[in-house]
Amino acid sequence: MAKILLVEDNELNRDMLSRRLQRKGFEVIMAVDGEQGVSAARSEAPDLILMDMSLPILDGWAATRTLKADEATKAIPVIALTAHAMTSDREKALEAGCDDFDTKPVEWLRLLGKIEQHLGFGGGEAQA
Repeated sequence: MAKILLVEDNELNRDMLSRRLQRKGFEVIMAVDGEQGVSAARSEAPDLILMDMSLPILDGWAATRTLKADEATKAIPVIALTAHAMTSDREKALEAGCDDFDTKPVEWLRLLGKIEQHLGFGGGEAQA
């Protein structure tokens, strides 16, 4: 079972995503800010990280840069989640080290396809 770290400060988003991920068989670890996310990534060694970009304490960009600079966590795929859908926001997330980018509100099947692709589960033909 793949382990996913969900770094999200919004309780409703965290609840919705964690339930859907668990129903798909993923183990979900949660963090509510970037600092907790970095700490959890180091201690839990997740297979993938879903990183909100607008986080308190340490934002998602800084948290991702920290993780990608650390030998122990740099290989973990990070998918940026943000309400900012501009091309410049996507580029900023990728420059920070994110491996992929998805917008909020989350389109579940699209996000699931990206998760499965980064975990090597085939071509991303996700099922609801």
